[in-house]
Amino acid sequence: MNLNSEAELDRKVLHVDDDPDILALMKKTLSRRGYTPHSISDPSLVIPWLAKSTTRIVLLDIEMPGIDGLALLREIKKFDGGIQVIMLTGLVSMGTIIRATRLGAEDCFFKPIESLDEVVDSVDRAHEKMLRWWRVLKEWRARKSMRTTEDQPATLDS
Repeated sequence: MNLNSEAELDRKVLHVDDDPDILALMKKTLSRRGYTPHSISDPSLVIPWLAKSTTRIVLLDIEMPGIDGLALLREIKKFDGGIQVIMLTGLVSMGTIIRATRLGAEDCFFKPIESLDEVVDSVDRAHEKMLRWWRVLKEWRARKSMRTTEDQPATLDS
């Protein structure tokens, strides 16, 4: 994934869940808060979708048929460690939280989710984090460019 401008860090969110009702509810909620959500119910489609997308935030269910969400979290982070992943789960256990955190999850919410606003607030924080990293990268490029220019030998025009 190659981001060329801050504009490419738009407000896209990928939501992966096998429950169509939760996908629809989150899509509606995220849309109202200014995000462009994309829903996937088949976890095997996630990595190929991310490979052709500029999406930097993923909402990910843990219990899904075919693949465990924690295994998919590991695959996402292996594909691109900068993608922010927020876990949603009905598996209420300390072990789930610890494993998700160790694998790089930004946040974890237990189903049933009492307040979707809290989830969207977490998405907001993940988006702000991505913007901050983009600004740092942009500043680094500018400084590197200045340093390269300063290192050029002066030439005498005749």
